[in-house]
Amino acid sequence: MKKRYLLAPGPTPVPPEVLLKMAEPIIHHRTPEFSQIFAEAKEWLKDVFQTREDVLILASSGTGAMEGAVSNLFNEGDKVIVVNGGKFGERWGKISEAFGLDVKWLNVEWGKAVEVEAVKELLDREGDVKGVLVQASETSTTVAHPVKELAELTRDRDCILVVDGITGVGVFPIPMDEWGIDVLVAGSQKAFMLPPGLAFIALSKKAWAFAETSRLPRFYFDLKKERKSLEKHTTAYTPAVSLIIGLREVLRMMRETGLERIYERNARLARATREAMKALGLRLLAPESPSNAATGVWLPDGIDGGAFTKALRDEFGVTVAGGQDQLKGKIFRISHMGYIDTFDIIVAISAVEMGLKKFGYPVSLGAGVARAQEILLEGYGVRV
Repeated sequence: MKKRYLLAPGPTPVPPEVLLKMAEPIIHHRTPEFSQIFAEAKEWLKDVFQTREDVLILASSGTGAMEGAVSNLFNEGDKVIVVNGGKFGERWGKISEAFGLDVKWLNVEWGKAVEVEAVKELLDREGDVKGVLVQASETSTTVAHPVKELAELTRDRDCILVVDGITGVGVFPIPMDEWGIDVLVAGSQKAFMLPPGLAFIALSKKAWAFAETSRLPRFYFDLKKERKSLEKHTTAYTPAVSLIIGLREVLRMMRETGLERIYERNARLARATREAMKALGLRLLAPESPSNAATGVWLPDGIDGGAFTKALRDEFGVTVAGGQDQLKGKIFRISHMGYIDTFDIIVAISAVEMGLKKFGYPVSLGAGVARAQEILLEGYGVRV
């Protein structure tokens, strides 16, 4: 028997209490019982998004909400700026092109955050840009983009800021209303500690005004239709009943803990992971603008990333993520969001040390763990 540890940036572990809730007998989705569950979930979601606006719940992966943002808010030929600093920035652009938008690609070196001035220059030069599409946390490169500063650029223009917060919402502060974010997207399998299958999307009043003039084709991802259903505590089409039951339990747990404590824990776990990797002599993928959702790490020359992550998973029982596209075989990524805590990080760092030793890297066993422990002890009120 081998115990498994899931430390990839999605899907993330699901708490036992949530699994038990989702294992209860299925109920019908057009009943008062389900409507009550749905009503609580939709209201509590607002707290996590830090908004007074409706948060729509879709039965899809996060990409469904991304597609819905494009198809409901723009028109064919509309000019949008896409911050392309990784696989998911690239996805914004591909979705936009699929719907006939005029995409102005702002390419950013993988591992770097977009420069606010570069976005401003492009906005000023193009003049009639209808949207800026960006990731709060680019999962593929473990970078956090400057969303607050980008919102300041779009606030007084006829332009909306559309943010993929799939590995950001519930991980670090992204106060939608306070910052003036127009569209914020999230997914169930990250900080929301659920299996994949739910997407969430919230629109500002400015974004809803854009929706009134959008004429792009849509059917399933019709946000105005979903908003009308939300008023009746349900969804337009068959909801993912068990996942929404689990969502209410997750949101109850998050309310009990408090967002600030969650943010502080995630930041501490992230800092411990990053410092541990540096203590092992490894380079961080995103040293300047790291996301608190996951840490990306360059592997030493001569170690194949595919073989490394496979050994950690199959031999040690610890699942981390590898790299994508040009980063494939070169990096690994460790998650520290959702249902992950102190000793999950210790396990991850220990596995990395053992993996490095297995592949012949001259690692000092325990060096990374020791550095992480110094930081993690702060969560218990101990200063080293």
